Amino acid sequence: MKENNNGGGQPPDEMEIHQLIADMNNPSVKTRHQAVRALGAIGKPAVEPLIRQLEGAPDNDHRWYAAVALSGIGAAAVEPLILAMKVHKDTEFRRYAAAALGNIGIPAIEHIINAMASDDRQMRGFLSGALCRIGKPAVEPLTRRLKDADDIIRSCATLTLWQMGETGLPAIVDKVIEEE
Repeated sequence: MKENNNGGGQPPDEMEIHQLIADMNNPSVKTRHQAVRALGAIGKPAVEPLIRQLEGAPDNDHRWYAAVALSGIGAAAVEPLILAMKVHKDTEFRRYAAAALGNIGIPAIEHIINAMASDDRQMRGFLSGALCRIGKPAVEPLTRRLKDADDIIRSCATLTLWQMGETGLPAIVDKVIEEE
């Protein structure tokens, strides 16, 4: 794996990012893990190249490493991932993008819920899965959206809370009791 030797504190150039992405395909697991950590530490400059890697990945192993690196970047990857999910309809791409969003956690919650206003049922399902992966921190934001003006968001919030089982069901029960 190539180290960032571009003079302390300067962001890595595009060639360094592409080398780290190439290192995620290295036969050495240690090298792949180092590349994933380094890309996560680079942050925002690595988001678009990693999304392209996720889009063009030849198999789920490659997608997994790209998704883990994106989740390591955190909040800076949320909106670009959601936008890419809107554009790219490939099921495997969406599955791994949603997994990355779920691993990002709390910073992704509101963005994910807002993106559920889509007519794209498959994408809404993957976004719901991301919220289920986040779990308890997503319950309160989803509960607030049970009264959303948008029918799709209300429905998605209800179904997601339902899918969360014991974590989300009390919010639905409370809503029903409140309405009675």
